[in-house]
Amino acid sequence: MNYLLSFLFCGFVCVVAQLIYEYTKLTPGHITCSFVVIGALLDLFHIYDRLIKIFHAGAMLPITSFGHSLMHGAMAMTKEYGVFGLAMGMFDLTAAGIASAILFAFLVAIFFKPKS
Repeated sequence: MNYLLSFLFCGFVCVVAQLIYEYTKLTPGHITCSFVVIGALLDLFHIYDRLIKIFHAGAMLPITSFGHSLMHGAMAMTKEYGVFGLAMGMFDLTAAGIASAILFAFLVAIFFKPKS
């Protein structure tokens, strides 16, 4: 059942993104940024944590979980360090993902050449 729920949530996010792309003039970058903001807003109101309890890993895979991670870390560090904890917390939880994305992008750029 967990697999089905995860598949349904990820599929729903992808379908919504595809519909936005097809029927609006928004670029993929706009849609991606919008989904990150939506994930952050859902975490701000403690809705995303409920989605994770229902859909398990399916809620942790889409781009909305990046916004959730940013806000979750920022809110946790704000309790400890105040306003200065906002930036510290955002990069604390997401640092591994950002660092690995940069590393793998660098490795791909070294080994593969783009077509002209």
